[in-house]
Amino acid sequence: MPLISVIIPVYNGEKTIQETIESVLNQTFTDFELIIINDGSQDATLEIVERIQDPRIKVYSYPNAGQAASRNRGIFHACGEYISFIDADDLWTPDKLEAQLKALQDNSQAAVAYSWTNYIDEFSQPLPSQQGSYMTVNGDVYAKLLLIDFIGSGSNPLIRRQALTEVGGFDKSMTPSEDRDLWLRLASRYHFVAVQSPQVLYRQCANSESTNVLRMEKSSLRVIEQAFNQAPESLRHLKRSSLSNNYKGLTFRALERTPGRQGGLTAARLLWHSFRTDPSLLRARVIWKVLFKIAVMVLLPSQQAQVLTKMKYLSNINALHGYMQVEPSKLRGIS
Repeated sequence: MPLISVIIPVYNGEKTIQETIESVLNQTFTDFELIIINDGSQDATLEIVERIQDPRIKVYSYPNAGQAASRNRGIFHACGEYISFIDADDLWTPDKLEAQLKALQDNSQAAVAYSWTNYIDEFSQPLPSQQGSYMTVNGDVYAKLLLIDFIGSGSNPLIRRQALTEVGGFDKSMTPSEDRDLWLRLASRYHFVAVQSPQVLYRQCANSESTNVLRMEKSSLRVIEQAFNQAPESLRHLKRSSLSNNYKGLTFRALERTPGRQGGLTAARLLWHSFRTDPSLLRARVIWKVLFKIAVMVLLPSQQAQVLTKMKYLSNINALHGYMQVEPSKLRGIS
């Protein structure tokens, strides 16, 4: 039996599925099975997958049911002691599985290992202006995870199968925030361990699920509400900060992934909610850059706005992204 089961849910992924599969097959750790759940694809996805010859690949086709259902179907078929997921447009560095497995084997209390994340564009090129999550939190991470989703994506963690079975898999009602919901349920019972290296390459595309900011807002608020309803009384004071961090992250998504006037208006509304939950943000110097970018997107014609937002003053997204994230130092001492 393979030690690790890797699960790829895919729906109409013909443009990226081969590269994603290759990034798994090229892992330095080789004792794994690769389970591909074809979620009712109507393009050439299945043909591309079937052309890749490797005995570790197992393909199952189902009617379209969404990513959460596909991941759960993959868990059902999995044989490994450890399980990891990767979306059909993301990539891994070759040492991802090896490093995460070692981290879990060296930390018997931990049930989840996760790595740092970098962003890539639709051509698989790095996006240096959008550095991913480089947050390192080990052990009992529950309180920190209530504050912010430092895991970053469903393509990241390696999870002990026993723990995943115990908490019940992905909740389809939480889509597209089902990842964070699962991480929170795992963190409420088990320790996490971080691999301090960027090993997950998270693709940013205009048509990706993560660009749907309004849908993400609704589902993330449901996840936060449920999590704090179930959290111990001693942690419920963190809810206001959790909501603020959530709105800051959504503001960033709207600014970067929802173009034009509509993106600016959406970002303005989300930023207002950030202020309401955390008035101290008004004192942050970078807030003026955020407000100026929103004004440019809302007030100027789309073509002019695109030119201005590419200028150095507004295109340095690291500063904006830093504002949208919780500094690791602010997480210390939380228990």
